[in-house]
Amino acid sequence: MTFALGQRWISDTESDLGLGTVVAMDARTVTLMFAASEENRVYARNDAPVTRVTFNVGDVIDSQQGWSLKVEQVVEEQGLLTYLGTREDTEESGVALREIFLSNQIRFNKPQDKLFAGQIDRMDNFVLRYRSLTNQFQQHKSPMRGLCGMRAGLIPHQLYIAHEVGRRYAPRVLLADEVGLGKTIEAGMIIHQQVLSGRAERILIVVPETLQHQWLVEMMRRFNLHFSIFDEERCVEAFSEADNPFETQQYVLCSLGFLRKSRQRFEQALEAEWDLLVVDEAHHLEWSQDNPSREYQVIEGLAERTPGVLLLTATPEQLGRESHFARLRLLDSDRFYDYEAFVQEEEQYAPVADAVSALLSGQKLSDDAKNQITELLSEQDVEPLFRVLESQASDEEKASASQELVDNLMDRHGTGRVLFRNTRAAVKGFPTRNVHLMPMPIPSQYETSMRVSGLIGGKITPEARAMKMLYPEEIFQEFEGENSSWWQFDSRVNWLIEKVKAKRSDKILVIASRASTALQLEQALREREGIRATVFHEGMSIIERDKAAAYFAQEEGGAQVLICSEIGSEGRNFQFASQLVMFDLPFNPDLLEQRIGRLDRIGQQRDIDIFVPYLEGTSQGILARWYDEGLNAFAETCPTGRAVYDAFVSRLVPALAAGGSDDLEEIIEESAKLNKTLKSQLEHGRDRLLEMHSNGGDRALEIAEKISATDGDTNLVTFALSLFDTIGLNQDDHGENALVVTPSEHMMVPSYPGLPYEGATITFDRDTALSREDMHFISWEHPMIQGGIDLLMSEGVGTSAVSLLKNKSLPVGTILLELVYLVDAQAPKRSGISRFLPQTPIRILLDARGNNLSSQVEFEGFNRQLSPVNRHLASKLVGSVQNDVHRLITASEAFAVEEVKAIREQALKEMEHSLNSELERLQGLKAVNPNIRDEEIEVIEQQVNELSGYISQAQYQLDSLRLIVVAHN
Repeated sequence: MTFALGQRWISDTESDLGLGTVVAMDARTVTLMFAASEENRVYARNDAPVTRVTFNVGDVIDSQQGWSLKVEQVVEEQGLLTYLGTREDTEESGVALREIFLSNQIRFNKPQDKLFAGQIDRMDNFVLRYRSLTNQFQQHKSPMRGLCGMRAGLIPHQLYIAHEVGRRYAPRVLLADEVGLGKTIEAGMIIHQQVLSGRAERILIVVPETLQHQWLVEMMRRFNLHFSIFDEERCVEAFSEADNPFETQQYVLCSLGFLRKSRQRFEQALEAEWDLLVVDEAHHLEWSQDNPSREYQVIEGLAERTPGVLLLTATPEQLGRESHFARLRLLDSDRFYDYEAFVQEEEQYAPVADAVSALLSGQKLSDDAKNQITELLSEQDVEPLFRVLESQASDEEKASASQELVDNLMDRHGTGRVLFRNTRAAVKGFPTRNVHLMPMPIPSQYETSMRVSGLIGGKITPEARAMKMLYPEEIFQEFEGENSSWWQFDSRVNWLIEKVKAKRSDKILVIASRASTALQLEQALREREGIRATVFHEGMSIIERDKAAAYFAQEEGGAQVLICSEIGSEGRNFQFASQLVMFDLPFNPDLLEQRIGRLDRIGQQRDIDIFVPYLEGTSQGILARWYDEGLNAFAETCPTGRAVYDAFVSRLVPALAAGGSDDLEEIIEESAKLNKTLKSQLEHGRDRLLEMHSNGGDRALEIAEKISATDGDTNLVTFALSLFDTIGLNQDDHGENALVVTPSEHMMVPSYPGLPYEGATITFDRDTALSREDMHFISWEHPMIQGGIDLLMSEGVGTSAVSLLKNKSLPVGTILLELVYLVDAQAPKRSGISRFLPQTPIRILLDARGNNLSSQVEFEGFNRQLSPVNRHLASKLVGSVQNDVHRLITASEAFAVEEVKAIREQALKEMEHSLNSELERLQGLKAVNPNIRDEEIEVIEQQVNELSGYISQAQYQLDSLRLIVVAHN
């Protein structure tokens, strides 16, 4: 490189330094001063990462005094340039501007400026930038946006509910699926869509205290949504940042108890202006017209001030109609204003549900059913459909008419718009539970310690005694000390060891009530037989639990057995296992259901075996019999379990405390009878029309199929690897469809979005991600992809490039210019602009005469014919055809303007069609279904007006360009 004092150069690696001036040189080094940023740099003369700044005739350049010059001539003398031309402010001609007096702030942000200044990117970076823009555009336009990237199986009914609710403005709904059907995942998918579309920027999740970490982990692991848990300590910490601690974070998670106990924190939460409120376990909010609970009032206050509300609850009828009405009242107090009116209205829908059931099963409709349907729908809508059903039409036509009737009925159904409830009976696809109750002899050591305990523990309550008697190993340890090895003689441990040895190829989940029991069981398996087991309990951090879960999930070399404590297993799903051992039993039917729910969930591929080893003649045996014969709780889900438990707990506790009772058979028999009655009441109260609406039928399957078709996208894998490579991440193959990605020393930026400091193991395969919770599931929606694309754009990577086209049919030196314009409607994210007019790339490929070849020459095929050029040669090529490039850029504007016009028109058409048809549907429904809120209709009308303005004013700018020169060798 030839340097001279006073020359102006720009750094290739630190373009934000501004224009540098050569201030010193010796035989080996050159020193540049960057006045704009007050920095100096010393470079090796032979290998300096800098580019000489030269301007050409036609350019407009700025002086240090602030005036601009239009260049008409460039003179070089002793290595220094002087620009001659017309001063723009005074229009004085023949003005000279020496390069040393050029403005220090000159930056080459426009692609053409960077190209002419020699700041030329690698060809593969230009390609990556273009692919980023096109892929991002496709993701924004996808109707499945927000549903493809979660770490969850593609369960149709969940996807249908999320798709239906997630696209609404400020959804206010009650998610009431039965246990094991995935309400938390549905809520997460809705939140994810609302966040990506910009409809929700501030979110508050309120849950029972015991579920805080479960929600934190689910949101982070499944949806990459990072919530902050707020408690009193966190609020005190945050006080230094803001008067209202709730305003310091966008996504907040807290317990209901925390808000109930502190009026100050409740009022601060009220004032924090949320977009979306999510409440789990909403059935615990007790309400009566005269005496609503404090918890209910807290949620009512928040729901009144928050546009979007999601309530998650157990099956509604389980807790009675009044409780159900109370939750609907939180969603819309104008609509659900009177309990008696609500009951009356609900009763009108039972005959309609029967009519729908008849329609779907292909039966002929009775006259009564037709009258019921006609009362809900207008005669002119239903008569033509009835005629088709009773005619000689084809089966296909009849099915279509039947489906149309059902769709219309569901739209007009009482709570169908605000309530979604799926039942196991309606969804199907659950495994069979094979129950193995295994009575075992009680060791003499336990008999002795329990007898002594009975003699000296006379002062404790029956409840405490009942609880104590369920865990004989703890009683033994009280007498023998912590070092006593009860697991050396316990018959359940002996059985478990033999079971594990016999099932070497199976993963076995063992659940015990206490963390101490879980830890000692792991010791027993390891010390007695060298069995690979791992423990999972509440005393471990989230990371430690993740590692234990990953070790258990690992197919080769992983743990065969995972031993969980009661609380430690909350919220985790181990569906890759099908063997469940209950080492002891919880004293609560809901906890029992939660245990079985670790394996018995939608998506479980195999039938599950439930083993209940219990010691004969102990409380364990009594409880096992009551669960099995009184509730049938091992073999089937038991929504009625808690109600039966409450009815019999006063008789059951003394029996457990004493290790038996005379009326035990009677308790079991009466429990079974009550359980049967309650179940039949639940079955009778089932609203099949609501269930059909909630599970989505064929539409739900279509959504799942569409998302499934995007899984395994090789385009994503190729793109991600190029992206990581360009940013400077290390990538190491990890086997099992996985890569380990870690930061490197030569990264473009100090930290990479979404990537932990220590790196991450990633997979592009959904099934692998589901079985390995320690891996990140990479999709187009993952922060590592979205953040990486944003990084490329903001850092200006790939905005100018030069390539060679080796084509003997074209003369050497022929040039082509490829330009990428970006159409951008400057609008708030929450306006919904990205659905209709996200940032849209326009590609134009001009030959030397200015003809646009882009429609005949598609990008990928053309790109494969091109070769990269080193920067030195690229600068020379650009310099030799600079005037032609200027001319072609000017010519490209006309093509861009035409494209922009067409894009605006198309976006406007799509937006009006989509929103107006939704508006018409809601207005039509409002006439017959008061669940449609005025606010929803007003928002759509306002959105149409706003979006029309934003779309019509969409602007365009040149984002990147590539010069292509024909060569023959």
